[in-house]
Amino acid sequence: MKKTIAALFLLTPIIALFAQQRNPLLLENDYPNQKAWVDSIYGNMSLQEKVGQLFMVDIFSSDPQSKVDKVKELIKNQHIGGVIFSKGGPQRQAKINNQFQELAKIPLMIGMDAEWGLAMRLDSTFAYPWNMTLGAITDDKIVQKVGKRIGEHSKRLGVHINFAPVVDINTNPKNPIIGNRSFGEDKDNVTNKSLAFMKGMQEAGILANAKHFPGHGDTDTDSHKTLPTINFTKARIDSIELYPYRRLIDAGLSSVMVAHLNVPSLEERYDYPSSISKTIVTDMLKGELGFNGLIFTDALNMKGAANFSVPGEIDLAAFLAGNDVLLISEDIPKAHQILVNAFREGLITEERLALSVKKILYAKYKVGLHNYTPVDTNYLVEDLNSVLDDALYEEAMEKALTVLKNKKAILPIKDLQKKKIAYINLGDDSGAVFLDELRKYTDIDFVKAEKLDEYIKKLKNYNYVIVGFHKSNENPWKDYTFTDNELTWLYEIARTNTVILDVFARPYAMLDLKTTNNFEGIVMSYQNSEVSQQLSAQLIFGAREAKGKLPVSLGEDFPLNTHYETKSLQRLQYGTPESVGLNSYKLKKIDSLARVGLWGGMTPGMQILVARKGKVIYNKNFGYHEQDKKNSVKSNDIYDVASLTKILASLPVVMELVDRGELSMDTKLSAMLPEFKKSNKGNITLQQMLTHTARLKAWIPFYVETLDTLTGLPSDKYYRSEPGGRFTVKVAEDLYLRKDYRDSIYKIIKESDLRDRAGYRYSDLPYYLLKEYIENFFGNPMEKVVQRDFYESMGMNYTTYNPKEKFTLADIVPTEDDHTYRMQKVHGYVHDQGAAMLGGVSGHAGLFSNSNDVAKMMQMYLQGGYYGGKRYLSQETLEAFNTCYYCEDDIRRGVGFDKPQLGDSGPTCGCVSLSSFGHSGFTGTFTWADPEEEIVYVFMSNRTFPDANNRKLIGSNLRSNIQQAIYEAIDYTNKEPSIELTENK
Repeated sequence: MKKTIAALFLLTPIIALFAQQRNPLLLENDYPNQKAWVDSIYGNMSLQEKVGQLFMVDIFSSDPQSKVDKVKELIKNQHIGGVIFSKGGPQRQAKINNQFQELAKIPLMIGMDAEWGLAMRLDSTFAYPWNMTLGAITDDKIVQKVGKRIGEHSKRLGVHINFAPVVDINTNPKNPIIGNRSFGEDKDNVTNKSLAFMKGMQEAGILANAKHFPGHGDTDTDSHKTLPTINFTKARIDSIELYPYRRLIDAGLSSVMVAHLNVPSLEERYDYPSSISKTIVTDMLKGELGFNGLIFTDALNMKGAANFSVPGEIDLAAFLAGNDVLLISEDIPKAHQILVNAFREGLITEERLALSVKKILYAKYKVGLHNYTPVDTNYLVEDLNSVLDDALYEEAMEKALTVLKNKKAILPIKDLQKKKIAYINLGDDSGAVFLDELRKYTDIDFVKAEKLDEYIKKLKNYNYVIVGFHKSNENPWKDYTFTDNELTWLYEIARTNTVILDVFARPYAMLDLKTTNNFEGIVMSYQNSEVSQQLSAQLIFGAREAKGKLPVSLGEDFPLNTHYETKSLQRLQYGTPESVGLNSYKLKKIDSLARVGLWGGMTPGMQILVARKGKVIYNKNFGYHEQDKKNSVKSNDIYDVASLTKILASLPVVMELVDRGELSMDTKLSAMLPEFKKSNKGNITLQQMLTHTARLKAWIPFYVETLDTLTGLPSDKYYRSEPGGRFTVKVAEDLYLRKDYRDSIYKIIKESDLRDRAGYRYSDLPYYLLKEYIENFFGNPMEKVVQRDFYESMGMNYTTYNPKEKFTLADIVPTEDDHTYRMQKVHGYVHDQGAAMLGGVSGHAGLFSNSNDVAKMMQMYLQGGYYGGKRYLSQETLEAFNTCYYCEDDIRRGVGFDKPQLGDSGPTCGCVSLSSFGHSGFTGTFTWADPEEEIVYVFMSNRTFPDANNRKLIGSNLRSNIQQAIYEAIDYTNKEPSIELTENK
């Protein structure tokens, strides 16, 4: 063995001292100071300390104290130069790191294999997409931002070198160790992504490391268990595998890791690992490629290397081959002694030792270890899980999503009207987040069966079947394949249904499919993270666009770079505040205000939603349906929206009729309802009615006339406890009104007096009349008109009149304990008495909805009448209705829409633009849209439960205070989010 080592040494050329080279890869701008520090440290080191700098030992921060103590012994006795941390937690790693550094005479270089961030190494921290996912992104600037952010995380944790990027060109789908760790199989794409990732990390002050030299991309055995063989010619390796290394070296790559591989075309000795091959390390990497940065071995304790039976001999061979840093030796004390002896015996010269040791010291200076400070453990976990990371992860995953097949442009799904859509979950991981996100757009049925014939039967009547293939996102090495049963089911379901397959696993899963002829759509989502599931659902419904390209080839049907770009249908997106210029930490004020509302008895519960630039970035629920705290508020619970009905039901239909030329601002009531021609209201115009300047009474308590004058209870003259004959209008449980009383309501309105004074007076009465007109015009009940023309196609599946016909009481928030009219808890019935007497349907009240559905309608308004790929209203009509025609008369109202206050008091925070619009509801609801800031705000509550006289919500200005908090969270600088890691403090 000594003869082998001696021969290896004799073949090694004498290399000039690194200290005499101006190496741009490891030198700082203050080179004279750097050189002086290196020379001073080196000049005072003993031989044992110099040799010790060559070693890096590995440890899990989750390891027991006994392992920590062993590393401490290596620091004290063998003077090791660095430590590689792996699995564990950030707080413990920081604590151990600080202990190690305190013991070290020369600060330790700390490394991590954090290729896709720290989460796969630190259980509680953030993970970025795997390299294969990043390989699908066409914008390399995003990859650079990911690299920089990972570098900033590393620096925050006291890590100086991240063993990334993996620059292996993965040409073998069965590669067990690279796979998702590669950016793909195209050498230019891999190179560009690697360059971007490297530049990002090194901008953050972290050393990058290209691995695994000379190329690990076409192996089918695990290098941790054996010595894989690469059987390519030198010409092939030179043109493919080495291609990214040349580009990265030219761009200033700090370090390279040499692989644990057998490459016969480069190293003729049998089973001789590349990491100890002088031909590969010195002649090729240093000589042919001209690399003079740090060179690391791969782990020296890996199996398969021949001729090294004595621990430590492989370390000597690796050093003589030209490596600078020896990673994860089998026995560091023995290896250390062997290298010391080799120096004393003349096998290692002072010049050779100085070259590597000084390189290491130059690198330590470059990463700031000449001014070492311990890791600050305060807010460490928070800093490693920043909102900036959420925003960047969202951006990266969105740009990676790839559409592989789009037959007849099925993606995105466009018209939702009358569409029945099913979702099936295949794979061994959860698709719950995916399903929840799909359901934000329309009604989706989760179909589950144990046998194929059950699936076929259950799916018979569906227009679309979305199949999610969900595999574990725990790490890139997890199983990604379909089972035989799943393949059989897929083929048959696709043969009998219109299918969209969404793959939440590595792309190579598609190789299991023998045919995809019967699939209409295929989406490659790459990973099964929650964000990936959310974004992919948004892509399917056209909220997000498909921009990614397939980074590997998947047979004849899906060659490299396969992609179909899809266009946005301008449906609501869902994402992070920072992605649209809002500050997450400032938005937390909304949480505090909401809790104050609950503690103050303003309402039992609430839903609060905020969207900006078409993206919902805050959507939270607080409290319960009732004070008994048995049923917490959920996102799909529906509220009685009260007067929001005016702008969510009546107004869109009226504007639709204006677009069609059936109505105008000047249309008179007599033209809409001829029976009003001879009344005192015949000449009132549509504009006057909807601006509340028509001199109509504010409200008429129609129900009062139907109560018994003695008991105050509903009179037997008008009500029955069971339906029958004329008593068919259900106003509450076991309470049915005579159906002919509807005529009495309209007669009372017709004969009512007008106010003497002109000017503004808010009134519900115009909307009673609009309901009558709409139903006469369309020949259909109002609820059917608005469902058909708006709600169904917009995916507003939680918006309806008379909710008990579609939802359970557990999904409907109660409104009031009514002690003046119905004498019972109003639950599932409209609160407004007049709307109740019209069968729960009116133009001014009666609608039930949730915050997400309300936001869809408001977003449609913000987008000039366009939503989901369909134009509902013209921009011109919307602008006409969103105009304050009487502002000069101190009347703030638009036509149907409420507008911001003109003075000190009004419906908003006073911080919105004058072009903004919205409405409030008696039950405690509110929504507002601001075109200038592109903000939609929705507040849902049942402040009237149990007592409609509870005015605490109104008196507190809670809704407008929350609106104020939204505007305070806007970043008006229009700059990129700060990259500092302390913004949460």
